[in-house]
Amino acid sequence: MVKIALSVQPVSKLRADLVVAVVDPKLELFDADDSALGQALSEARRAFRRGNCRRERVHQFASGDSVSTLVVFSSEHEKVYGLREGMKIFAARALSCAADYGYSRVAFLLNSAAGAGFVGCVTEGLVIGDYRFDNYRQERTEAKISASIVCRAEDKKAADSELKSSRVLGEEVNRARELVNEPGDQVYPKVLAQAARRIASASGLEVTVVSGRELEKQKYRGLVAVGKGSIYPPCLIVLRYRPKKKSKRHLALVGKGITFDTGGISIKPSEGMWMMKGDMAGGAAVLAAMAAIGKRKPSIAVTGIVAAAENFPGPEAQRPGDIFVAKNGKSVMVDNTDAEGRLVLTDALARAGEEGATHIVDAATLTGAVVRALGTSVAGIMGNDRELVRSVIDAGARQGEAFWELPLVEEYRELLKTPYADLNNIGGKLAGAITAGLFLQEFVPDGAAWAHLDIAGPFILEKRWKYYPEGATGFAVRTFVELADSL
Repeated sequence: MVKIALSVQPVSKLRADLVVAVVDPKLELFDADDSALGQALSEARRAFRRGNCRRERVHQFASGDSVSTLVVFSSEHEKVYGLREGMKIFAARALSCAADYGYSRVAFLLNSAAGAGFVGCVTEGLVIGDYRFDNYRQERTEAKISASIVCRAEDKKAADSELKSSRVLGEEVNRARELVNEPGDQVYPKVLAQAARRIASASGLEVTVVSGRELEKQKYRGLVAVGKGSIYPPCLIVLRYRPKKKSKRHLALVGKGITFDTGGISIKPSEGMWMMKGDMAGGAAVLAAMAAIGKRKPSIAVTGIVAAAENFPGPEAQRPGDIFVAKNGKSVMVDNTDAEGRLVLTDALARAGEEGATHIVDAATLTGAVVRALGTSVAGIMGNDRELVRSVIDAGARQGEAFWELPLVEEYRELLKTPYADLNNIGGKLAGAITAGLFLQEFVPDGAAWAHLDIAGPFILEKRWKYYPEGATGFAVRTFVELADSL
């Protein structure tokens, strides 16, 4: 893990293998002096502003100098993401460069009044960009790099607070990524429950796990129905954070926790099924967000709820055509056992109401339809409360996680009708993401503001993107934490 510290050293006294700076057309993000490094920085700034450089400028210093290499990036090259995301990208790219060249000391220059505002971004980029899932490889990535973020002495106190807060957030994103990246035989419902207990102990949260006969006794029948085909019993995980002063608003973060999804009797095609180890990405995001919330201590009550099950075919698995009665009394016919996430979420939404939530946000890798509509960079969002939906979108934008609102078209509810029960669990071939949202809306507790996040697109990557390598992204962790802070 990369070691990150603040430094207030002047440019002339910096000692590092790699010094990194960013040129922006509007903000002066670093200050230079008349040292050799300072002159190289000033020349790079002039070169970018003259248009002689577009992406990055590299300067090698003489052997024996206190600095080996300077890399100056242009924010213009990453302007599609904005400057804050760009700083995270540059931080991760600097780590990659250091690893490639065997450098162990990296310094990131933010030693100006404007630069101080980006300490958190650089920290996040370093922490998230440093993560690799190589637990099962003989050759592991073992580059030991220490990074210093250089700021002004007068900014050090505020910068130190921002660094600590952002490091917690980045580490919790990585926690979610690790849970998703692990194979399905290593992460099953009981393992998520164990992770929740460890989080509760470390972050000062309350924890409740409902499993076994208690699920049936408490009428959490969606979980029971989906989990019947697996040797691993389902469970409902509840984590509670309560501020010292009682809050009027109570936010529930709800996560789909299908630890492996074969599709059940309605089995999926084999191609790409390995990624269904990540069908618990929404649940992982809730667990990690609750860990960060417990440490950051926002002023709002937050409850995290994960509906955990494994969806397998087996002698006791639910069949297409089976009917169960959900916690709120509505009956559901299971037309397709591969539409299982929404079934377990009926229980999690009911529990949010039982916990007294005024605002509910669920995250689920719910539909392939949303991926076809929005691709892998954007998640879908829909809900019953305009203000909450807007708050989630804005929270995501501040954290570099993009959402696009889809409408809950009321007339499409007709697609969920069946003569055999109150609801069918699928709505046909068209508008799959919307009909899934309409299904969930039927189970939202009365009076609660609700937003549904379909994160099936950005939860995992097959190629590098921004500051992520291939694999899980921990998508929605940062949005959840930011939402708790802002509400």
